[in-house]
Amino acid sequence: MKYFRLIMVAVVLLCSFQAFSQTEETQEESSLEGGTINSQFEYIYDKSGNYRAEGRRYEVVRTINLDKLRENVIDSLNAAREKARQLQQVITTQESTIASLNSSLEETTKNLNSVSEEKDSMSLLGAQVSKSTYNVILWTLIMGLFLLLLLFIFKFRQSNVLTQEAKTNLADLEAEYEDHRRRALEREQRISRQLQDEINKYRKSK
Repeated sequence: MKYFRLIMVAVVLLCSFQAFSQTEETQEESSLEGGTINSQFEYIYDKSGNYRAEGRRYEVVRTINLDKLRENVIDSLNAAREKARQLQQVITTQESTIASLNSSLEETTKNLNSVSEEKDSMSLLGAQVSKSTYNVILWTLIMGLFLLLLLFIFKFRQSNVLTQEAKTNLADLEAEYEDHRRRALEREQRISRQLQDEINKYRKSK
């Protein structure tokens, strides 16, 4: 009976130890499943045993925990590399987009400058000149034409005055000519009568 009780106590203790070991392993696995790599290293340090030999301290770590930690570290490194690759792709895409936007901006700036130049310039005889230069040339032409018009009017009036004077002088000359012709005709008639009278007198005297 005594042996039976000892056997039962041993069985109970063995079952309790196995259950405790399984619970501890489950807790260890769960602790190594989540958290940061740093927290997992801290967990292994906490769960590791230690001993001294030849004046040095050694830490004893379970192989399964080291394997799990190595797997987690590799997974984290792979995830970090994948994240870096994705970020590099994003950076490359953004750089391409920025280059395209810069090209579009440069083209838009050129077009805007061209439109501004066309807006601020005018076409004169097939050549593009600024509005200020165009206005100067236009007003110079207008003033030149206006001065030419004034000169033409002045010359026309002067010519008109000279024409009127010439007409007046011609009329006076014609009147003087008619008067001179009339007097000459009268004088000629008078001389002709006198000559005829002398001829008549001469004939009678014979």
